[in-house]
Amino acid sequence: QLQLVESGGGFVQPGESLQLSCAISGDSSVARAIGWFRQPPGKEREGVACISGSGASSTYADSAKGRFTISRDSARNMAFLQIISLKPEDTAVYYCAAPYGSWYPQSLKPSEFDFWGQGTLVTVAS
Repeated sequence: QLQLVESGGGFVQPGESLQLSCAISGDSSVARAIGWFRQPPGKEREGVACISGSGASSTYADSAKGRFTISRDSARNMAFLQIISLKPEDTAVYYCAAPYGSWYPQSLKPSEFDFWGQGTLVTVAS
């Protein structure tokens, strides 16, 4: 089993930056990829970015390219999502997730991830 806990969300103004964190605990026998997802109010959950277990590869949704940066610190069992130039449309609950095995779900489909955190709310408004 794997436990994921997100933090770092909050209320921010347009144009500001934010870093979300994902604390990973539990089964560390496999270096799992970590994905970040978001669910805007009234909308479906969508993939934002994914980073491989080694941290050497990362994938971004088209909507995330340029303003989102995914990273991880394997020594600290942490993953991060940096967002710059926040926009009101970035308002959402942000989740980190991991697949069951060691593969790399580049498609960013929620169905390919098995372990989920509880989410952290990011609200962007002036």
